[in-house]
Amino acid sequence: MAENQYLQTTRMLDFEHPWIKSLIEAKRWRHIPQYEAVGAIYHYVRDNIPFGYNKDDHLTASEVLRDGYGQCNTKGTLLMALLRGVGIATRVHGFTIYNELQRGAIPNYLFALAPERIIHSWVEVYLDGRWINLEGYIIDSAYLEKVQQRFADQCAEFSGYGIATPCLSSPNIDWQGEDTFIQSEGIADDFGVYAQPDDFYADKGTNLKGIKKVLFQYLLRHLINFNVKRIRSHGLLENAEEAQESVTP
Repeated sequence: MAENQYLQTTRMLDFEHPWIKSLIEAKRWRHIPQYEAVGAIYHYVRDNIPFGYNKDDHLTASEVLRDGYGQCNTKGTLLMALLRGVGIATRVHGFTIYNELQRGAIPNYLFALAPERIIHSWVEVYLDGRWINLEGYIIDSAYLEKVQQRFADQCAEFSGYGIATPCLSSPNIDWQGEDTFIQSEGIADDFGVYAQPDDFYADKGTNLKGIKKVLFQYLLRHLINFNVKRIRSHGLLENAEEAQESVTP
């Protein structure tokens, strides 16, 4: 393996930024075994950077940390930067996902504006001589628990609210040295692996262009994030009818 390319800093993976370096040092992630460091960083990104929609997929890791929230692509950038910052090799695996898995997180009144297929990615980490797929960091535990409470009996294929999993009540999202997934059941296209996220987005672009991109950045994402925060705080019980219509069981 040409390992150096999986450890280098890039414009997006700016782990030499003071904010990134300070976080790594404060958490002492460099001072624990790599297996434990992967788990600690993974769970930090999953739960301390809650699910939400940033203005762009091209944000640097330090910008995602500043925002304090993210989705698959932006949280993945931060996860990669933090892991590389402690000397653990990472790469990005690019996909598209069907937009239906976002229904519910994206309110129905905005859903028509979503592209049919959405640029998606997860992180692969190199540990003990093999690449491990990490995707379960996308949805934070507090948000996931609210969706689980509404659909408590769903241990079957579930798609909605930013989740696409074979079993909603027990998704494979905790670090145990193996692959983790939370949206993988919604994959449409597989673009393969890239050493750097910068190259992936330069090659495949982003989800929106033109006026839709401007509207998303300055208005629509704030409405979506308000909805996501409401779900995280109050759950779905108040919107049971809408919730039921939003999900593909």
